[in-house]
Amino acid sequence: MLSSRGPALCTALQRAVPGGLASFHSSARRCRPARVAVVLSGCGVYDGTEIHEASAILVHLSRGGAEVQMYAPDVPQMHVIDHSKGQPAEAESRNVLVESARIARGKITSLAKLTTADHDAVIFPGGFGAAKNLSTFAVDGKDCKVNREVERVLKDFHKAGKPIGLCCISPVLAAKVLSGAEVTVGHEEEEGGKWPYAGTAGAIKELGAKHCVKEVTEAHVDTKNKVVTTPAFMCETALHHIFDGIGAMVKNVLKLTGK
Repeated sequence: MLSSRGPALCTALQRAVPGGLASFHSSARRCRPARVAVVLSGCGVYDGTEIHEASAILVHLSRGGAEVQMYAPDVPQMHVIDHSKGQPAEAESRNVLVESARIARGKITSLAKLTTADHDAVIFPGGFGAAKNLSTFAVDGKDCKVNREVERVLKDFHKAGKPIGLCCISPVLAAKVLSGAEVTVGHEEEEGGKWPYAGTAGAIKELGAKHCVKEVTEAHVDTKNKVVTTPAFMCETALHHIFDGIGAMVKNVLKLTGK
């Protein structure tokens, strides 16, 4: 019964769709999901990527229907932290790409291979790895240097008009590389320990960027530069608040892709 109606349906579709079936199929091909690159900086809050932030980003991207590829620079970590003690493990050395593969479940690519042509957006989770392995911000503050490949990726996506998402401490990367960018790391006062890294806002201003005060559940959207940021673990709060703020960031990044 259905097969006998096939030609009639095709004819009706050709009449209903301007340009016929070719136009219809071409339109369908354009409705592909957003392709998002996620750049990791190791595995572990004190010397790499903050794992909860990375996981939240991946969950929200999955829920948003995005296709994800993870990347990391193939470089040594600044140092290794024993997370049970919060102290450096002096005798150890690790590679950022190798450690990031733990979060990526092995599906990771060298950052040197990341190109704007292959992706609609890029997102950088936080964690001290962003300030230690992707840049020297943890040591040099406003005088920091940014990893060459990280700088290239930020500049390339910005030039291509493709959105960039960052959370926690990683907005300092955009503040350093993208002149005049607007970012948030939350509040500008510690407020009794609720915002223990509030001093970062001052450093962002010294880098020439504009800091915008936001709550942990919010994201700031710099529409001119297509930079989206959220405080995440810059705030001492319940995990679900951080998850919600990252969701706001991811949602706005996906919206800016137009997919």
